[in-house]
Amino acid sequence: MSFECLARMEPSPLRAGALSGPAEPSPVRAEPVEARALERRAAAKLGQWLAAILCAVSLSVAHGQSIVMASTTSTEQSGLFAHLLPAFKKASGIDIKVVALGTGQALDMGRRGDADVLFVHDQPAEEKIVADGFAVKRFPVMVNDFVLVGPASDPAKVRGRDIVEALKKLAALGGNFVSRGDKSGTHAAELRFWGMAGLMDKKGGGYKECGCGMGPALNIASSSSGAYVLADRGTWLSFRNRGDLAVLVEGDTRLFNQYGVMVVNPAKHPHVKAAEAQKFVDWVVSPAGQAVIAAYKIGGEQLFFPNVGTAR
Repeated sequence: MSFECLARMEPSPLRAGALSGPAEPSPVRAEPVEARALERRAAAKLGQWLAAILCAVSLSVAHGQSIVMASTTSTEQSGLFAHLLPAFKKASGIDIKVVALGTGQALDMGRRGDADVLFVHDQPAEEKIVADGFAVKRFPVMVNDFVLVGPASDPAKVRGRDIVEALKKLAALGGNFVSRGDKSGTHAAELRFWGMAGLMDKKGGGYKECGCGMGPALNIASSSSGAYVLADRGTWLSFRNRGDLAVLVEGDTRLFNQYGVMVVNPAKHPHVKAAEAQKFVDWVVSPAGQAVIAAYKIGGEQLFFPNVGTAR
């Protein structure tokens, strides 16, 4: 409640009297004039209290701005949002409620109008949702990369820099591979790599889809014998249940992982909080927002690299 509201509230004479000891004995009969005066005073006090309650409610609404962001499990599970969103709230007063899903599901939320802003990492799908009119404009935000993770002993002998050759070796051996299988940005990237290898329908007998997020997929690989999995580096660095897993393939330019942000189109869904969502977009691509992204590190290693000025 604001000081302005408090200034309009005076102490109740009834409460003040209750603190000052026993009240004077009431006259047996109040005069009509005195009774009307008491009624007016009581009505005035009631009005003051009602005004104070309404003031408090209005302030609560004013200070309770929030929007819904549909985003990826990688940004959530890597810990980035726990670092990034409090900085935005401090700058804007706007709270962001994150729904962490695979990118495909996050984009579907935007199509339905169930989110105000989208923060995802599947550029072809992002460009399509803009072209279809369900998002206003796509802004590149930051980049990290994918890595192929597997047992340190590397039974499929995939270690190196070439993701396509690694998948060919894995399929030829029939090695265990955990796919997210959830229409996420990571899943979409994985399928592109299988396609580049000419193995879209020949992934090997050890290929299994979990239909799960990045953290659970890594947990499955960690608890399975000789299993490989494609992961985003941010989630991998924050993942603690590694067992004997290690990064085996990295550095291939095809493993580049670009993130983008978009406001859901209010022309399609008038209830969308487009103005507040645009404030987040403007902030996260500004020097201030980009600096917060760059500052997020785990064990001294930077997880995401802002690239507003260089991404296409």
